[in-house]
Amino acid sequence: MAWLLFVLLTLVQISSVSCVRLSKERLVFQTDFGDIHMAFYPDIAPVTVAHIRRLGELGAYNTNHFFRVDKGFVAQTADVLGGRTAPLDNMQRQEAEKHVPLELMPKVKHNKRGILSMARHNDPNSGGSSFSVLLGPAPHLDMQYAIFGEVTKGFETLTALEGVETTREGIFVMPKDRITILSTYT
Repeated sequence: MAWLLFVLLTLVQISSVSCVRLSKERLVFQTDFGDIHMAFYPDIAPVTVAHIRRLGELGAYNTNHFFRVDKGFVAQTADVLGGRTAPLDNMQRQEAEKHVPLELMPKVKHNKRGILSMARHNDPNSGGSSFSVLLGPAPHLDMQYAIFGEVTKGFETLTALEGVETTREGIFVMPKDRITILSTYT
C-alpha cells in the first residue's frame, strides 16, 4: 500500500511540473533573422505576463534590439526605455516605466531552450521590459529570475541569432552588429 501511495504521489508531482498552462495569446518578434513566437504562463507569473503582453500590444518592442547573445545561454532584449531607435509615445513610456515583482514558482525551471525569463537589477522586484530567451538550460537562474513563458515557434531564428559574431564586454557577450526587433504583433 505504501508503495502504491509513493507511485501516485510521484505521478502527481511529475504531472504538476509538466502541465504548466500555456496561454493562447502570442507575442511575435519579427527580426531580420526570422520571427520568434512566444506564449505565456499566466498562472505562474500573472503580473509579468500582463506587463510584457501590454508592452507588445503597444508596440514598445518595435525598433528595440537583442543586446546580448551568449551562445547556449541567452538572447536578451534591451530595456525599451533605452534600446529603441524610435521614441516612445506616452502610453508606451508609461508602461515601460513600471516594474514587476519577482514571481517565482519552484516547479517551473530554466530547463530548456526557449524559456522566457525576466531580467532585473539587484532588487528582485526591478523587472522592467528586458527579458531573456534561453538558448539552453540554465539551472543556476532557478528561483532567481521569473519565468513567464516560452518560445512556441522560431527556434531556427534562435539558432541564427547564436551564429552572429559577438564580442565580450564585462559579463555580457554582445553581438557586434545590432539585432533589431523590427516589429511585433499579438
